[in-house]
Amino acid sequence: MLKNTAYLLFVIGLFLMSCNTPKKVYKDYKLVWSDEFNGNSVDLNNWSFQLWKAGRVNNEWQKYVEDTSNYKLKDGKLYITATKTGKNERGGYTSTRLSSYGKKEFKYGLIEFRAKMPKGRGTWPALWMLGSNIKEVGWPSGGEIDIMEYVGFQQDTTHTNVHTKYQSGKTDFHKAIPIKTAEENFHTYGITWSEDKIEFYLDTPNNVINTYAPKIKTLENWPFNKPFFLIMNFAVGGSWGGKKGVDETIWPQSMIVDYVRVYQKK
Repeated sequence: MLKNTAYLLFVIGLFLMSCNTPKKVYKDYKLVWSDEFNGNSVDLNNWSFQLWKAGRVNNEWQKYVEDTSNYKLKDGKLYITATKTGKNERGGYTSTRLSSYGKKEFKYGLIEFRAKMPKGRGTWPALWMLGSNIKEVGWPSGGEIDIMEYVGFQQDTTHTNVHTKYQSGKTDFHKAIPIKTAEENFHTYGITWSEDKIEFYLDTPNNVINTYAPKIKTLENWPFNKPFFLIMNFAVGGSWGGKKGVDETIWPQSMIVDYVRVYQKK
């Protein structure tokens, strides 16, 4: 009897696991766009290089440039690399910031990046989204979805967050997620975004790690009913990334992105 009971529990367990696999979640969605980074250069139909001086935002130390020392495609992966170029703190580093503004924008769906984080104090890579109307309404009124942020001084911990006008730029809906292999292995960082809520997930849509879903939605707390565009960048130092200083001996460092994919309801 015990053997039969144990076997029955085993079979039930397998059934429940099969019902909770990513395939079960993805089956209601279709892939509508992706960048698998299989070419030899950044696809300019998808991305633009944003060229900024150091310190433009968040007191960051890096300049954003379009230079092959700061990005490359290799073996189906995108390398976004921050390098040390001078002795000065601000302006002594270069990096890459890619934006899909004006090229690819999306409203609702599963949106995910698969990536591996850089190492070291002072690194600050991010995978995130901004409202496509930002030039008309400004930040944070247009909304911001931080799918993944990583600050190297807080090793093996990723962060999710939203910004809205209701928060006045604060991070009340921030959540830190421990990941022991963020720097060693690739992980999938994604959101399930609907008209009701934004669920942040790690590796599979079933593994929800944070949720933003105000019960009463207003223009101030829910700008997430409009199209958003994608951003991938690697900052150095700054008000958060440089909170514990910058290790000047670790450079260059790279955030490696395997793919970006967007699924929407069938």
